[in-house]
Amino acid sequence: MSPDAVAKKTMQPELSIRPATEADIDLVLWFIMQLAIFEKAPEQVTATPDLLRQNLFGPHPYAHVLLVHAKAADGQEKPAAFALYFHNFSTWLGRPGLYLEDLFVCSEYRGLGIGKLLLSRLAGIAREKGCGRMEWTVLDWNQPAIDFYEGVGAKLLKEWIICRVDGKSLQDFVRL
Repeated sequence: MSPDAVAKKTMQPELSIRPATEADIDLVLWFIMQLAIFEKAPEQVTATPDLLRQNLFGPHPYAHVLLVHAKAADGQEKPAAFALYFHNFSTWLGRPGLYLEDLFVCSEYRGLGIGKLLLSRLAGIAREKGCGRMEWTVLDWNQPAIDFYEGVGAKLLKEWIICRVDGKSLQDFVRL
């Protein structure tokens, strides 16, 4: 084990994981922005606190968020990670699925098992809800994440291509 790995292991903070509440909207938006910066696309974020409030905590929430906090040596809790997910449906399985839209661990907390903790919690939620599978995407240049996901048993489905219609294309598509 490398000296860095030993140091991280001995400095393992106490972790807490919980669902986000409406009071966490600014923190959720901060995590979204951190992920966008990591993915080299912060200019693409158009989410606002009002949009998050409406779509995550309104009468018909479209998605759910888990937050991880790490207790520092001084006893203060600091944001460490988040995961945003929603349910989809598999016609072939005839069952719901859980789709992980975003998972982000702050750089200072990577390598401490927080990603595994979140995936394990999400797998538990999927099992509770009777889901037939859990899915997500990963950027093809994010080799550490690809290696991590394969290491926890995820299959990379390279034969599938994501299709997306958004912005003006979405508006134009309605008129076809």
